[in-house]
Amino acid sequence: MSRTRYFLLAFLLQLVVVQPVFAGDFAWLQRLSVQAQADPSGFVAKLSARFRIGDAEVRTVISNVGSQADAYMVLRLAEMSHQPVAEVTRVYRQDRRRGWGVIARRLGIRPGSRAFHALKAGDDLGMGRRGGDARRHGRGNGHGHGHGNGNHGRGHGREAD
Repeated sequence: MSRTRYFLLAFLLQLVVVQPVFAGDFAWLQRLSVQAQADPSGFVAKLSARFRIGDAEVRTVISNVGSQADAYMVLRLAEMSHQPVAEVTRVYRQDRRRGWGVIARRLGIRPGSRAFHALKAGDDLGMGRRGGDARRHGRGNGHGHGHGNGNHGRGHGREAD
């Protein structure tokens, strides 16, 4: 079997095995994982800078959870829940088959809360989103709720020069 076919087969097999983990609201994790695998050292540097921890600690988290995308989620959940990374890792190992929503709830992040919606929206590294800033993918079209579009009666919404 040629090297290219072997690589393609291994990649497809990984997608089939990993796909259930990324189902539902956290499907952006699959994109993050693919991008992290394309540049592992760059991803470690991004996590290190984002969470203000050393490369060695990032690599330890990755080795403890088994994937770069899961390491990102563990670090992000630790930050959001104000729990130590070791505790989030323990909850992850216990409930990883039940999904990130269950893990987040176990760590005190309520469904429907701003924190939970931020978690579902995508990573804040600019890697796992569908085209950049998650705010562009929210509800609505950016024109307010129809009550003056936010200008509160002060003109037509244009700023003065």
